[in-house]
Amino acid sequence: MRFQIKPSSSNCERSSAGHPVEPVARLRVQREKGGFTFMEVLIALIIVAVVFGSIINGYLVSSVRGQWTGYSLAAQSLSLQIIEQARSAVWDGGSGNNEVTNLTLFGRSGDGVSTPLTGYTTNILDVPWKGTNAVPATNYVTIRKFSEDNNATAGWPQVQMIRVDTVWPFTGWGNFSVKYYTNTVCTYIAPDNRDPKDLGATPPPGT
Repeated sequence: MRFQIKPSSSNCERSSAGHPVEPVARLRVQREKGGFTFMEVLIALIIVAVVFGSIINGYLVSSVRGQWTGYSLAAQSLSLQIIEQARSAVWDGGSGNNEVTNLTLFGRSGDGVSTPLTGYTTNILDVPWKGTNAVPATNYVTIRKFSEDNNATAGWPQVQMIRVDTVWPFTGWGNFSVKYYTNTVCTYIAPDNRDPKDLGATPPPGT
């Protein structure tokens, strides 16, 4: 009697050493059924956290920069208020009336003619505030009178320089530190001579 050995119906392949080897397709299916590993999930969470953190930090930086810009514009407005007060004052060289130096200033020094007139005023920045969070500012004013050739007796046109330095604090950069910034506005004004004789013009007949 002869016996014939038939190959096994299993689809496992055998290695050169005779051990069964799983097909590559079956290994791939088993690996796909396993899902994401812990490291893959962790890396994905880190990427999401970095992206959202960058977006939130961008909004915070933009809001702080916008706050600083609002404070700077408010300080510029305070400087222009002093400039407009000086420009609206009467300076009539013919009558000797000079109201530019009559600005209400604290700590006045000098007369504005032989020596520069200096002083300061205080105010609150025109920004939204409530209670005790108002932002104070100090306006340092300098008024100086001189002629074009720096010699008032030579008959050259005289002008007055008005300079305002507005100093204001800002604490929005963090670390609980206060930094001070300065907005400077400077202008020149000419006299407002009401008498035509002072301007060198010939008065009309009968005057």
